[in-house]
Amino acid sequence: MASNPTVPPRRTPFIDILDKGVRIGRRVGSIAPARLEAGHLKEQAIEQAGGLDDFGDPWFEQPLEVLLQSIREQARLNAAGDMSAMLQFRQVLFHRLLSEYWFKRHPEILERPMRSPVVIVGPMRSGTTRMHRLLASDHRFSHMRSFETISPVPRQNFEQVLSGEEEDFRPVLAKRIMRVARLANPRTLAIHPTGPMEPEEELGLLVASMYGMKHEAQWQVPSYGRWSEGIDATPAYAYLANQLRLIGWSQQVSSIRPWILKTPQHMLDLPALLNVFPDARLIFTHRDPQQVTGSAASLAWNQTIIYSDNVDPKAVGQEWLRKTHLQVTRMMEARKSIAPDRMIDVQYDAMDRDWRGTMDRVYGFLDLDIEPALPAMEDYLDRSRALKRKPHRYSLEMFGLTPGEVLDQMGDYVRAFDVPMESNFGERSDERAALGR
Repeated sequence: MASNPTVPPRRTPFIDILDKGVRIGRRVGSIAPARLEAGHLKEQAIEQAGGLDDFGDPWFEQPLEVLLQSIREQARLNAAGDMSAMLQFRQVLFHRLLSEYWFKRHPEILERPMRSPVVIVGPMRSGTTRMHRLLASDHRFSHMRSFETISPVPRQNFEQVLSGEEEDFRPVLAKRIMRVARLANPRTLAIHPTGPMEPEEELGLLVASMYGMKHEAQWQVPSYGRWSEGIDATPAYAYLANQLRLIGWSQQVSSIRPWILKTPQHMLDLPALLNVFPDARLIFTHRDPQQVTGSAASLAWNQTIIYSDNVDPKAVGQEWLRKTHLQVTRMMEARKSIAPDRMIDVQYDAMDRDWRGTMDRVYGFLDLDIEPALPAMEDYLDRSRALKRKPHRYSLEMFGLTPGEVLDQMGDYVRAFDVPMESNFGERSDERAALGR
């Protein structure tokens, strides 16, 4: 059956069944009510970690309190949603405890250098994933893998894993979680195709500080979003850097290899990013803001409806139009203080037309020979075609937006970067580019 370009999709029956099961379980006493309280969540994490009680830098505590309050007052979570939220918070806190365990056991982790990372900066759905995964296929760089975004911190048996005595369970766990996620939201594979070993962004490492847009794309938490936009995120980025050091140590790779990083969050936080990574090299991606806004709203819609029974598509559209406008405005302002030789601009359409020519430009900017990386890039492109099952379909109209409304907000951005525009913007399908946006 053809999709209706004016109506956003419904969630799957799997979520309704799960939600009903949780409600019944709570009614008969077999499932405890969710307690979204910081103290309770910390206690549970400490118990899970076998008594470890050092969460590291306490900066995260205020974002946690603001986020929990916003969830309680605004998110309107269903039963499955609040149970999921409780499990997510507990797991993030558990990983903080394990991180401190490893930092104390191996102090050399925190001494690993983080030289000249390559940071891809662009709005959500602007081609950042494609650029990230092409660069990550080059073994001269370090990158995170998808299972490490789910479980970034090795368990306490990891020394036995390194010696070959035991297996790292994290990729197995990630595979199971992804299987459940596809049941909950089968459109995930079209919106952001992935697998446990695929390169992935570091947004989850900002979540470790209870910071970042991931929460806003998952839950209706506008007061938290506005609060986050007004703070200095440098401590969250400093913690992210230490998490990357831990991941690099667990991967047993040379600390000389530069990291490839990317998340749309960096659009909002370039000053904080550069405080922590002062020698970062920046690749800015650009795309028609009609497509960026529609696709971002669709991504947020498909996540939020899992956790809440009360989501207004027009409110989602307005919020992600506002958020996208804020991203490009802050990015344009931050660029004024960045040396031109530290950054390069890449158009989404240019990558579609000629990915090889565009990557030649990028490698020239990075002062690297692209030839050694080409076989791995070709292999990535072949694998990406196998991973992507269905196109991601969306429209502005689904979310109560018009092209004129978007362009009224984004005209300065379009003109500043000469972004190619589509004059006839109807239902869109993100199917041209390889493996994600």
